[in-house]
Amino acid sequence: MPAVPPQAPPPGPPPGPRGRSASPGVAPPRRTAWAEGVDQLRAAATTEPGRLRIIGAVLALLVVAFGAVTALQTADRSAAADDVLNNSQPLSSAAADIYRSLADANTTASSGFLAGGQETAATRDRYEKDIGNAAEGLVKAAASSDPGSPAAATVARLNRLLPEYKGLVERARTYNRQGYPVGGAYLRYANEKMQKQMLPEAEDLYTKENQRLRADYADATPYPWAAIGLGVLALAGLAYAQHRNYRRTNRVLNHGLVAATATATVVLLWLVVGHSVARADLKASYAGGVRSVEVLNDARIASLKARGNENLTLVARGAETKQVGGKVVDAYDYDFKTDMDALGKGLAKAAKLADDASGAKPVTAAVGNMKVWKDRHGEARGEDEKGNYATALARVIGPTGATGECFDSVDDNLDKALAHETAEFEQAAGDGLGAMTGLSVGAAVLAVLGAAGAVLGIGRRLSEYR
Repeated sequence: MPAVPPQAPPPGPPPGPRGRSASPGVAPPRRTAWAEGVDQLRAAATTEPGRLRIIGAVLALLVVAFGAVTALQTADRSAAADDVLNNSQPLSSAAADIYRSLADANTTASSGFLAGGQETAATRDRYEKDIGNAAEGLVKAAASSDPGSPAAATVARLNRLLPEYKGLVERARTYNRQGYPVGGAYLRYANEKMQKQMLPEAEDLYTKENQRLRADYADATPYPWAAIGLGVLALAGLAYAQHRNYRRTNRVLNHGLVAATATATVVLLWLVVGHSVARADLKASYAGGVRSVEVLNDARIASLKARGNENLTLVARGAETKQVGGKVVDAYDYDFKTDMDALGKGLAKAAKLADDASGAKPVTAAVGNMKVWKDRHGEARGEDEKGNYATALARVIGPTGATGECFDSVDDNLDKALAHETAEFEQAAGDGLGAMTGLSVGAAVLAVLGAAGAVLGIGRRLSEYR
């Protein structure tokens, strides 16, 4: 019997995923939209119209991204420059004024105390004005400080200490008019509260505002490298598209691409030149204005401290001493000499930083006043050590030929120098801010126009395939 060949198995459904058979009539799962999009893009890239569409989309995206990043970065830098001019620097100066008002109030209180029952109305008015200015400055500082910030906490402590200090001064005055020696103790206690609590707090507020000012400068001056990089990339893309168009069509110009290139070039040049000018002006405002103002404020503070310690030397009359190099010295007179050394160094720095005659003249005058002050102080100390207290007192707070005249002259000249340097700062910082005016809006508008030009230019080429 012939052999029977084996029968083939009946056909079945095709195997499904992982070897399983797919059910009849069920379509295979659809690929992801991303995968399909990539395939469509690849297919489009094989035809010239498809490639042109891709080039147009990329160019429009580059130009719009360039405009957007330029607008964002310049807006941030312009806001920081505005803060420098209108917020942080004025607040720094206000903090210095708070310190000056407190220190001058303390100095004036000691001068009035030395005059005893002969305290003049001018001295009393000056003290009250200083206290009022300090209180007003603290109100402004509180309004500008962020709630819960270290600066706000410092302002709150000063607001608490100010009435306490004023109460001690009033007690000292009351007992002094009655001839009680305890008045001097109250004044020394008030001075200790001022020197060890209030002025350090005011100086801390001044330091914080200066740090805030430097932070604003740091935000305003860096180059916008991201925007510059995107601008260069956009111009390179536009140049490539035009070169490709020329090689394929022998047409030198494509109006849309030329317009896009022109707008991108304008934005890039505006960005680089405008920011370079702004950066230079802001740096000049810091080097020629802020640094000088800081040095002059420090010198003024040293002058106020020196005057206060000079007065307290006569108030204490040797009651406060300290050990220095194995010797016992009058504490207030020693601090006076330390403060005068700081004043001399500050004036020397201010003279070096002064960049014109108007800024140097009051500083030079203050140096001369300081030298006379030292000479007169030495004479007053000599009289006091001889026991001639009345003569020493006259040479410190007398109407003519006293150290008080020298102190007032130093303070007035420093005030003139500060006004000049502040005006220079405002001019330079204002020019820096002005150099960036309109750049954010202009960049955004030109970028939209440039992107439209790129799309229209590519669209003109696409129309040739229809």
